[in-house]
Amino acid sequence: MTAAMTDSELASIIRLSVLRTARRLRSQRVNTAVTLSQLSALVTVKKCGPLSAGEVAAIERVQPPSMTKILASLEAAELIERTAHAEDRRQAIISVTDAGRRLIDDETRARDEWLAERLTGLSAQDRETLVRAAEVLDRLGS
Repeated sequence: MTAAMTDSELASIIRLSVLRTARRLRSQRVNTAVTLSQLSALVTVKKCGPLSAGEVAAIERVQPPSMTKILASLEAAELIERTAHAEDRRQAIISVTDAGRRLIDDETRARDEWLAERLTGLSAQDRETLVRAAEVLDRLGS
């Protein structure tokens, strides 16, 4: 940061760069029939699951009725499955199906390939800068 740049100015620069990059990454979709909200919930269940619908909603920071609709769509597409909760039969436990895992893997691969292709044109110094920046961005996001 230059001496003349304020924290607010740096924040604006970082925000725009991150948003622009995220937008480009989001556009590298394999299956656009699944919304980004559905994909996010699916990844959450894969990463943290099996979970109840309420737990998925809390992690995703959405209202339970919205999550119910998202999960119903994922279930109809056979990307998740519900099983009875072992202790509370009123609840269902959500887990990712093999088809859901394949979709996540395909989406991840497409985005990683796009980004890897973009990185090939960078100098070693720029790549080192990105490694350090990724570490700092991870700390900011925590």
